[in-house]
Amino acid sequence: MPSQRSAIAALKKLEADREALEQRQRELEEKAAIELGQMLLGTGIEAFSKKGIRKAGELLGKLGEDEGLRRLEGARPAPAREPQASSC
Repeated sequence: MPSQRSAIAALKKLEADREALEQRQRELEEKAAIELGQMLLGTGIEAFSKKGIRKAGELLGKLGEDEGLRRLEGARPAPAREPQASSC
């Protein structure tokens, strides 16, 4: 029954490969989190709560980059105008 042994060996190798991929994914997720954190520091978003940052990220992720930026730009308050002197 050599084919049965080779199938078992293939399954064991597949499981080992899967575990290695999961470990690699965890490592890359950690590096990505560090990179994202470094990009965000100093933007003002660090004042948000963890829950607020997560929700903002999820909502922006659903919108996509272009649409998210467009909506955020549109939501900015208009700059304050200086009162004009009356010519009376």
